[in-house]
Amino acid sequence: MAFLKEAEPERGAALPVLPGVSRIVADNPSLMTYHGTNTYLIEGDGGFVVLDPGPDDAGHLEDILRATGGAVSAILLSHTHSDHLGATAGLKARTGAKTYAFHLSADDAFTPDVLLRDGDSAVGMTALHTPGHASDHLCFAFRDGILFSADHVMSWSSSIVSPPGGDMADYFRSLQLVMERGDRLYLPGHGPPLPDPIPYVGELLDYRLKRENEIAAALADGPSGTWPLVDRLYSKTDPWLRRAAERNVLAHLLKLQAEGRARVTGETWSAT
Repeated sequence: MAFLKEAEPERGAALPVLPGVSRIVADNPSLMTYHGTNTYLIEGDGGFVVLDPGPDDAGHLEDILRATGGAVSAILLSHTHSDHLGATAGLKARTGAKTYAFHLSADDAFTPDVLLRDGDSAVGMTALHTPGHASDHLCFAFRDGILFSADHVMSWSSSIVSPPGGDMADYFRSLQLVMERGDRLYLPGHGPPLPDPIPYVGELLDYRLKRENEIAAALADGPSGTWPLVDRLYSKTDPWLRRAAERNVLAHLLKLQAEGRARVTGETWSAT
């Protein structure tokens, strides 16, 4: 896959993305988050909509408040992973803005003020339930064929699908859903904007299907655990990346099991 890269962004700054839209890239770089989480600031008549406040970091919260002048009218969450949710409570406390998120939160400690379901309108956008990376993941359809794709589709990397919150069958269906929409630009939760995203989403689907077929072929050769499958199918050596690969392998195996193509005894998987 041809992923997009970008230079490390200016820290603490509201970087223009589109007319009326900017992003602050949180200072939480890692192998899983690239340069950091994109916190989007969307201008509106009643103030700014903040999409994904980012990690629980006092400096990042102050950056958001400075860029918006504290005029935050709503807080939207794509999903409740900590690198997106962390600053939400602090931003709500400082601004009084209501929080909007999927009605079935994957974080027992968080309940949004406004419960969103698939297709609901939210401050001028449409919420699309796109589980796969996370059970409560939402993308937000904006104006003019623009989709805030969060961690469902990112330009710099494919997404990890880690059970139990991640589900590979859901991920396949959600990729198909956004591909059929035909949007012209994705604004992801990490990394740079993704223009002409539909062929890219098709590549993601093909890549996942190829990996699934490789796993099925490996099981046809004999029973295996997840880590031997990682060793067979991946070349990653970094411990974090190997762990991410193992979670993806498990997600594929659970999908194969649900389809009657694999079974598990203890921690050993085999073809049916």
